[in-house]
Amino acid sequence: MTDESERSVRAAIDGEMLLLDPEVRASPARVLELLDTDFTEIGASGRKRDVESILTVTSGGSVSPESPVKVSEMSGVVLAPGVVHLTYFADNQGRRAWRSSLWRLRETGWRMYFHQGTLTS
Repeated sequence: MTDESERSVRAAIDGEMLLLDPEVRASPARVLELLDTDFTEIGASGRKRDVESILTVTSGGSVSPESPVKVSEMSGVVLAPGVVHLTYFADNQGRRAWRSSLWRLRETGWRMYFHQGTLTS
């Protein structure tokens, strides 16, 4: 992996981890700084969400400060210049899911464009 690719993947991972942080999630302004204007999600619940509807989820306390999301097997790959695909395993208080997200570089920085979660046993 080139230095530029490594920096791109690191930026996407840093953004992903911020979006899992309960303090960041509690602030719609901070969440908006990390989401692309064209953001969509297909959540582990099967629901499809856009920017507006995801703000309801993130600010609703879905991640507890006392029990942060446990992340493992985080990996990323540059699909094209300015596009990173991340995959990882997340455990949120026993709710376990494989997660996948696409990040793209905009004028304002790296932003999550798409996110999907798939529940697992």
